[in-house]
Amino acid sequence: MLKENRRNFLATAGLAAAVAIMPLGAAAQSGEPIRLIVPYGAGGTIDGLVREVADMMTSELGQPVIVESRPGSNGIIGATLAANAAPDGLTYFVGATGPLSLNVFLRDDLTYDMDSFVPVGTMISGPLTVTVPASLDVHDLDALKAHAESTGRPLRYATLGPGSVTHLFGMVLQDALDVPMVDVSYRDNPSQIIDLIAGQVDLVFATPIALVSHQEAGDIRILAISTSERDESFPDVPTTTELGYPELVSSFWFGLLAPAGTPETEVERVASALQHVMGNNDLQQRVRSSGMQPHVGGPDAMQAQLDWDVEFWGGVIEANNITLE
Repeated sequence: MLKENRRNFLATAGLAAAVAIMPLGAAAQSGEPIRLIVPYGAGGTIDGLVREVADMMTSELGQPVIVESRPGSNGIIGATLAANAAPDGLTYFVGATGPLSLNVFLRDDLTYDMDSFVPVGTMISGPLTVTVPASLDVHDLDALKAHAESTGRPLRYATLGPGSVTHLFGMVLQDALDVPMVDVSYRDNPSQIIDLIAGQVDLVFATPIALVSHQEAGDIRILAISTSERDESFPDVPTTTELGYPELVSSFWFGLLAPAGTPETEVERVASALQHVMGNNDLQQRVRSSGMQPHVGGPDAMQAQLDWDVEFWGGVIEANNITLE
């Protein structure tokens, strides 16, 4: 009996030692589920699209890919959880402009920064608009500038709160037009649009899909979209570049990142699956029907987006000395 127990002990110890020296990435290929941490609540547009991506990646990888919604604190809860996860190839973060880039620039009390993650791939990008109420006799950006100068009062623009993309984009527009502007915070897009139609604010920067029915009804007017080329889903909307304001080209994004230290082989494996999935025609159409654009790219593309954020949004935040508690 003692010999048998000793053999069992040695076998168990040997297995434990083998697991201890196993490369971190080996766990990811063991069939254990991969989790995608989404810093938003379940049930929204992005959550639905990410769940579809996860299902398709499950087939690509031959391994379960599950979505874990961790909303709260403008994405900080989800980002913190992902940044502190074991870098074993089993946890990935569905990062975005606000939860990652803007928070890092705006807040000094975070436990994560850009270096807490490594890029895996791009997923989705979304343009902004410059939109006015139809009651305002303004049809392009130059006319908007002239209107602001003639009234002698600041343009009131709706935002999704201090430090949001819409808040910062208003500051970029203010500099481009060289007219005073003041931000008005709202909880969501619908309430912004209601006040825009009522003339309580002069500008909204929501995505085109949120506005097109109101434009068709004759309630609002989309002056421009913040892209360099026209969006095929909204071919009649001119771009900020066309109207002579290329400095207004900007967008928000969603992409995949891994905790720093995740083995390169695992990053490459997941990145390859992600790119194949994002190239699916049906998925791309569903992304477009949601008012956004599919963005197929690997780690280099994701890194390029982060670098752009540092220069563009980081520059806006620094120039305006914006900080959040």
